Amino acid sequence: MKKLIFTLLVAFACFNANAQTSTKKATAAKEIKNQTVEIACGECKFKMAGKSCDLAIRIDGKPYFVDGKSVDDFGDAHDEKHGFCNVIKKAEVTGEIVNNRFKAKTITLLPEKK
Repeated sequence: MKKLIFTLLVAFACFNANAQTSTKKATAAKEIKNQTVEIACGECKFKMAGKSCDLAIRIDGKPYFVDGKSVDDFGDAHDEKHGFCNVIKKAEVTGEIVNNRFKAKTITLLPEKK
């Protein structure tokens, strides 16, 4: 009886350790290099959930919040003609997508077409 209980405890411990390590897999980063994207306020223009105006980019139709740059780093976000809360612009970006967020290394706004 003691052997049976010991065997069950060992089996449970092995199963539990395996289950914990398999759920902690890191999300692989996707590198983005010199790619043209749409850029604007995530909440105002891309309809992302959030509590305030935050910078976001959209790649292939999918929006990502930006880390490393702010919505106001490129001027007043609420400016009627040029602010990211009112206009979607184009930018060339370099960085990586990690855990569904874009970690910006560079963001260069592209000239607006007239």
